[in-house]
Amino acid sequence: MNIRTFPGTAALSAILTLTTVAAPADAAGLLKPVNSSLPELSIREHHVNVVLEHSYAVTTVEQVFHNPSPQALEAIYSFPVPDHAAVGEFTYWIDGQPVTGEVIKKQQARTIYEQEKQAGHEAALVEQDSYKTFDISVTPVQANSDVRIKLVYIQPAHLDSGVGRYVYPLEDGGVDTQKNAFWNRNEVVDEKFSFNMRLASGYPIDSIRLPQHSQAAIQQIAPNQWQVSMASQVGALPQTVLSSAPSADQPPEAAQPLPAEQISTAGIVPAASLDQDIVVYWRHSQNLPGTLDLISYKQSDTTPGTFMMTLTPGDDLGVLQGGRDWVFVLDVSGSMQGKYSTLVEGVRQGLAKLQPDDRFKVVLFNNAATDFSGGFKPATAEVITPLLNQLEQYQPGSGTDLYSGLAQGLKGLNTDRSTAMILVTDGVANLGVTERKRFLELLEKADVRLFTFVMGNSANRPLLNSMTEVSNGFAISVSNADDIVGQLMLATSKMTHQAMRDVELKIDGGRVTDLTPEQINSLYRGEQLTVLGHYRQPGPVQISLTGKVGGQQRHYTTEIILPGESLLHPELERIWAFATLENMQAKMDYLEEDDSNNEDTKQAMTDLAIQYDLVTDYTSMLIVRDEVFKQLNIERNNQQRVANENNARQQRLQQPVTSQRADSQKPMFNQSHHRASLGGGGSGAIGHWILLLIGALLLIQYRNRRRTS
Repeated sequence: MNIRTFPGTAALSAILTLTTVAAPADAAGLLKPVNSSLPELSIREHHVNVVLEHSYAVTTVEQVFHNPSPQALEAIYSFPVPDHAAVGEFTYWIDGQPVTGEVIKKQQARTIYEQEKQAGHEAALVEQDSYKTFDISVTPVQANSDVRIKLVYIQPAHLDSGVGRYVYPLEDGGVDTQKNAFWNRNEVVDEKFSFNMRLASGYPIDSIRLPQHSQAAIQQIAPNQWQVSMASQVGALPQTVLSSAPSADQPPEAAQPLPAEQISTAGIVPAASLDQDIVVYWRHSQNLPGTLDLISYKQSDTTPGTFMMTLTPGDDLGVLQGGRDWVFVLDVSGSMQGKYSTLVEGVRQGLAKLQPDDRFKVVLFNNAATDFSGGFKPATAEVITPLLNQLEQYQPGSGTDLYSGLAQGLKGLNTDRSTAMILVTDGVANLGVTERKRFLELLEKADVRLFTFVMGNSANRPLLNSMTEVSNGFAISVSNADDIVGQLMLATSKMTHQAMRDVELKIDGGRVTDLTPEQINSLYRGEQLTVLGHYRQPGPVQISLTGKVGGQQRHYTTEIILPGESLLHPELERIWAFATLENMQAKMDYLEEDDSNNEDTKQAMTDLAIQYDLVTDYTSMLIVRDEVFKQLNIERNNQQRVANENNARQQRLQQPVTSQRADSQKPMFNQSHHRASLGGGGSGAIGHWILLLIGALLLIQYRNRRRTS
């Protein structure tokens, strides 16, 4: 069977290529002090391997650094922190042998690293710079020689309205001004670059696409398994890339090679620069039922188990009726310069979806807030068009007073009308009020739903996520390499449909504890609910989900089985621990800075991160020689955990992909309501008309930008 892409992909990709936002100046790469006279280290190789199975992804990054200098140097590599990602493995090759890192307290790890560095001994360190970056330090890179490292991180998969999204983040975002003032970056891969992703799903996939990497090779390698690959190698000819996948009853070797005239470009990237995110979308087949899926890890009957339960409701949330008010609060600070045209296009698409009886207003903020629209306006073309023309001419600059922007947006609300606030920002508040609790208090007092578009990889996601949770809204991350139109369509379907409020999940049986998230609040159209927890007693358990839709109470129930032994998903322990740490951090941020409970919480978080071998704001992953680990009495717990995870991964690779549905015997959701999907497949006159309209808008934007430049 031939691979299928989203309707209109070829034409739309061509237009998107013309209108791609200029990449930020800062990207993942090797750092060197701005005023340093030392030669620049280089990245010889950068290889990414992603295994995304069912509910989570494991990303492995291997790199080779080279020192062209006649003296030994330190390599410092920095790249953005992926959303909800937990570093589980860091390996450094010493004397040709891989050594796995161990997690200890952050300051202790830095002290040991500096001591080993001063002594000229091999050492490496992974630190997290809050929500911004992972920073990897390696010493020494010997004169005219290479070093090899490997980093592995784990994160939950993201699926919304039947569309999955994975981001390999490379764009730094350019919001850390102090760091950018001090460091230069080398982001070019000199010799070899590769990106390979294995996508395994228990449900049929009908299309895969990479919005900004149309040269990627995509093929089906087995039933319910797909492969995405790109590579570049200086001076090398590309290998044959398969263009079509075999049908379900054919072996993988039945796939046909590309014609000779196409072999030179398929799956080959012309140059490797680590300055653009790699975004992969996949879409499940339509008309799938609502389901409850379950994966677990339990070593034996006597040890506690860890589970990840994913609830995908059917689409029984109706369209909202009546006029509403929409407040667009837009970040126009200096850090948004590389993202501004993306922002304007998003606003254009959002305004186009409003109904005639809706009202809107636009607030801009940088070092101060401005009511750009002059209060609420009717959502008509006669009002929207000239305002958008003015907005396109605006030049971003200055600092970011996010609090003032939100406060201005909340002025003049009509309590008789339902109000939604759309915040588009990179979320770095550096002027005015910056304390997180002040932001949360502001939104708690307002009767408004906050929907946040998080621009870039260095956005203050902890702050933005907390604000959306307080207001019962939602946040969507947006990359410059994203399908911006698709993201807007996802958001619009949520804002124009009913939501389930006051959601409560109950699990009866299994001696279930340590659930995360502890509180759910709301579920929007197309959203999945993922819950992690521990259980002590295997066997049947009762699951109950309740919530309000409008004035009506909804109630869904089923029975599932928690297994007595389950060995294929040991990564779940780290995923649960990291989600728990994020919740603990959010609670702590809500308290005052001088609250004495914060110190107790920090200690609890440190202990949990060390127990599950996770890099956090309070812990780091250190690599030294084995004899140094022994001298320092640092146990090799993570080494054993990594070996266990790698063994389980290999076992999963050798098994066929099957559905993880746990409610087949007693479906939890009404089977007449299929899952929410995006765009109804995009076929028919309406689907083509929308694509043509989007293409025209993007082409106009491109021409306007050309005239401006």
